[in-house]
Amino acid sequence: MGALFAILQVATLVLALVLTYRPLGDYMARIYTSARDLKAERIVYRLIGVDSSSEQTAKSYLRAVLSFSLVSVLGLYLLQRAQELLPQSLGLPAVPEGLAFNTAVSFVTNTNWQSYSPEVTMGYAVQALGLMVQNFLSAAVGIAVAVALIRGLARVHSNTLGNFWVDLVRGVLRLLLPMSVVAAIALILGGVIQNFAGFTDVTTLAGGTQSIPGGPVASQEAIKMLGTNGGGFFNANSSHPFENPTAWTNLLQVFLMLVIPFALPRTFGRMVGDDRQGLAIVGVMAGLFLVSFTALTLFESAGAGTAPQLAGAAMEGKEERFGIFASTLFGSTSTLTSTGAVNSMHDSYTALGGLMPMINMMLGEVAPGGVGSGLYGLLVLAIITVFIAGLLVGRTPEYLGKKIGTREIKLASLYILVTPTLILVATALSFAIPAVRDDVTGTSILNPGVHGMSEVLYAFTSAANNNGSAFAGLTANTPWFNTMLGVVMLLGRFLPIVLVIALAKSFASQGRVPATVGTLPTYRPLFASLLAGVTVIVTALTFFPVLTLGPLAEGLV
Repeated sequence: MGALFAILQVATLVLALVLTYRPLGDYMARIYTSARDLKAERIVYRLIGVDSSSEQTAKSYLRAVLSFSLVSVLGLYLLQRAQELLPQSLGLPAVPEGLAFNTAVSFVTNTNWQSYSPEVTMGYAVQALGLMVQNFLSAAVGIAVAVALIRGLARVHSNTLGNFWVDLVRGVLRLLLPMSVVAAIALILGGVIQNFAGFTDVTTLAGGTQSIPGGPVASQEAIKMLGTNGGGFFNANSSHPFENPTAWTNLLQVFLMLVIPFALPRTFGRMVGDDRQGLAIVGVMAGLFLVSFTALTLFESAGAGTAPQLAGAAMEGKEERFGIFASTLFGSTSTLTSTGAVNSMHDSYTALGGLMPMINMMLGEVAPGGVGSGLYGLLVLAIITVFIAGLLVGRTPEYLGKKIGTREIKLASLYILVTPTLILVATALSFAIPAVRDDVTGTSILNPGVHGMSEVLYAFTSAANNNGSAFAGLTANTPWFNTMLGVVMLLGRFLPIVLVIALAKSFASQGRVPATVGTLPTYRPLFASLLAGVTVIVTALTFFPVLTLGPLAEGLV
């Protein structure tokens, strides 16, 4: 019965994603190519002083992205620091400076790393006006950057990439907001709470007293999943029954995390005028997802280790309501996207099981990745793949009729080097600086030794990839981790965006090279296989040495 139920869940999920791929992808293409503004959008443009008919150069587009994000960080920081003055603060004090900085950066960068227990740290005003608003805005920024890269590939001899403010507003009002309303209603029907009840004191079965928090959870849960954000309203995240009450709400949340990232390749295909290109990209995403999810499920089902073997399963850290399969499906989804939500504790997975969520993020979260960021990440890897293929056959590489020269390959190479550099340098500094090492090993790490190394490596991997999940045994609310994780999140989000916009500019300025008999078709299975191989090999060569010091060392002893 358990195996049959698992198969039905996967079949339902695949069917839902297949049915939404084309209509949602086409709808998103219309959003970002339409010349018509909605009335609500025109009001917003007047308020912020934007001419929606004017386009921006790459420099102006990038400046708008960075300035908007900087203002967002400052605004969210100040909102947290003023919490005790706000209505619906629930009597909670202002968030401390270091934690407020870390949280502001986290939610603006679509990471949603949480070094705190939300229900006893954030009042309803900060949760709804700060964190939830940034869930919408950070997701819309990611999609806008992906659309700018697509325009660069689609346009010929152009010096503009669209208008960031138009892309941002349309992403929120036409896509994320209506989908979130529908999702929130569905979650409420499934039992997710939505109220302003505050704390309620109840008597437990054992005769004790416990304070049960309420809150506007369903509205935040919807955009948390749709925008691949991940920050939980409660400390237990999606293992909390108020956030994720039943098996079908669990499956719905998995679907919400995947639906936009898996439909964006269709948008890409429509905007470049070749639907086959989108199918090739989504095929790579789906293939990598399937392999990763299968491996994680096998590792957790095998339950390697004395205690799991005696218990008959590796159930530590997993909700009995969901079991192993629903936990690994959720965990694979949240780390292969940039969501970071959890319905089980990755720190409690088996050693090799805990390795898989880490590898999912180290892949660059491109299977399918976060909203927008997954697509532009895989497109950069496609550029690398075409370049390698061109070297093999001895001809100038081209992608979608655009030549990949010295400038393009340098930008793509820098892109794939940013995240590993941040992860490895930050992890090394955590153990190389004596004063920091003493604090990390004495205060932050719950399990010393090899597993402690994995906890720190996972934290910086999550931050650099803007994921937000954690090995829960790590205490991260310390001056070192609040500061260093915040810096890594900022650089891990915006350095790649700078490089993507530069790539978009370079492609947009080019003409289109006609296809010849020597042109590599980038829509066929051969190219998709090459792209998947390059994605895995780049990750393996970069991270294998450090993985041998952590999860591999723990799992193979």
